[in-house]
Amino acid sequence: MTNTGTTKGSGTNRRSVLRNFAPLLIDVAVPIGAYYLLKNGFGMSTLMALALSSVVPAVRTGWGVLKSREVNGMAALILFVNVVSLLLSFVAGDPRLMIAKDSAVSSTIGIGIIVSVVLGKPMMTAGMKPWVVKGDAGREAAWARLHAGSARFRRAERMFSLVWGVVLLAECVVRVVGAYTLPVDTMVWAGNVVMVVAMALGFVVGGALGAGPMAAMVVAEAKSEAGDGRRAGEVPAARELVRAEPAPAYLATAK
Repeated sequence: MTNTGTTKGSGTNRRSVLRNFAPLLIDVAVPIGAYYLLKNGFGMSTLMALALSSVVPAVRTGWGVLKSREVNGMAALILFVNVVSLLLSFVAGDPRLMIAKDSAVSSTIGIGIIVSVVLGKPMMTAGMKPWVVKGDAGREAAWARLHAGSARFRRAERMFSLVWGVVLLAECVVRVVGAYTLPVDTMVWAGNVVMVVAMALGFVVGGALGAGPMAAMVVAEAKSEAGDGRRAGEVPAARELVRAEPAPAYLATAK
């Protein structure tokens, strides 16, 4: 026999996960995936692939402005990166410049993330939140409470984005320096190493200073709320039990 409550709960969790991941998928995964599919899968030119993959973030940005008079930060950033890449795609001839221009994407994203922290709307939250709440309704509610009432929680949230912004800018600087100081053949593979190291640093340092503390706070808050709920539910039951229990024998004798 199927447990209806369990089925409903798992369905709710799946919907919650999809709801959390939706902005990240639409704003980041779709444009990037479209670019590689159009360029490598359909053989389009870099220029055409970049232009077509910019349609989704452009529509998202425009829709956000029209609907709520608010710019969709991540969609706008991806659109801006695509425009920068389009402009840089006209740069050709110097192999060192071609290597250096690849770091422009990292620097653009890094600057955008840092600006979002300054404005109080950290962009990396969209990618980090699903891993913290894990589609759990209790954790999602705990996140909302902490975000509204905990300065420490919001500080950790900003720190996570700030770490990623600084890491991406540092990656840009290292790759540009390498492009003009190391042999071209060396930098072709070394650029990928720099990128991998930067990503690892972002995950480790960002996790230690931002995502880790936030996850611990969310778990503790969710458990605390669940514990309060259980205690609140147990008190009436306990009182009813006391009322229903017969009087001890020695009291009956005393009467």
